[in-house]
Amino acid sequence: LIAAQRANIPLEFERAAAIDLAGRDVLEAVQMSVNPKVIETPIIAAIAKNGIELRAKAKVTVRANIDRLVGGAGEQTIIARVGEGIVTTIGSSETHEEVLENPDKISEIVLAKGLQAGTAFEILSIDIADVDVGRNVGAQLQTDQAEADKRIAQAKAEERRAMAVAREQEMKAQVIEMRAKVVEAEAEVPKAISKALVDGNLGVLDYYNMQNIMSDTEMRKAISESSAKQDNLPADQRLK
Repeated sequence: LIAAQRANIPLEFERAAAIDLAGRDVLEAVQMSVNPKVIETPIIAAIAKNGIELRAKAKVTVRANIDRLVGGAGEQTIIARVGEGIVTTIGSSETHEEVLENPDKISEIVLAKGLQAGTAFEILSIDIADVDVGRNVGAQLQTDQAEADKRIAQAKAEERRAMAVAREQEMKAQVIEMRAKVVEAEAEVPKAISKALVDGNLGVLDYYNMQNIMSDTEMRKAISESSAKQDNLPADQRLK
């Protein structure tokens, strides 16, 4: 009370008792009303619209407001609100160069938000102590997206390959099935010829003519295969 009286700060005993009951140091509050306190925020990371991360640290000069010490928010609220204002300001900047060129812009915008409302302090100034360039978050996100797209494309390609392999196996099975049917049909030919001979539908001469045609066909086939093999050999290895 004596310190408040000497500093010309109106402070009744009842208010001082209420401040003390609220868990605040009355002497410190009076001293802070006379000598403002500097609150330093932790490093605050924010990303500009061009995807570049900036890390800023601010110093907030505050003065205790005796009338709001009871029920007013403390230093942590001031730090949180200032951090929110810094993130909002950097996030609304088109490029990180704008912030680096004019860091005072952050202070002006944050101060204009009226951050001291409901707190036990009066904000006198907000000064940006340091601004550093961090990661290129935008480029990292694009890289991650490209990698994700690549994996999706690879998965789809693998799916198509598996379908092609399955289709190939299916076609091979069909070929084997058709060959089996051909063999089965060929096995019925001698029976049909025998029955035709017995029934008189096929003469002996016709049968021999058919055998000659089949033999001639086999011979022509063998000759053509031999010629094809000769054509594939080097010139010095071909038969003269």
